[in-house]
Amino acid sequence: MRNEIVLMIVGMGLVTYIPRMLPFVLFKGKELPPFIQGILKNVPYATLGALIFPGILLIQKGDIWYGIVGAATAFITAFLGANVIVVVLGSIAALAVYSYLM
Repeated sequence: MRNEIVLMIVGMGLVTYIPRMLPFVLFKGKELPPFIQGILKNVPYATLGALIFPGILLIQKGDIWYGIVGAATAFITAFLGANVIVVVLGSIAALAVYSYLM
């Protein structure tokens, strides 16, 4: 393996490791204010929503209801407390019925 590739792998490892390690070192033993903790707790949900929502609207060109029917079925099934497998299978079944009717 060429030296440049090894150096790039080591560099990428450092660039990935340092931003993850710094908060643990800098905030060790310190507690963030409740407001900041509240913001940080919502970041994963906001990120997940930002990643999923455009896919719901753009899943099939020309038929926005295809994504809305699948998402609504998944939301309702998940809200009722169903297992993830049941949520996925329920959405697939709803979209199969929707495709058959359209």
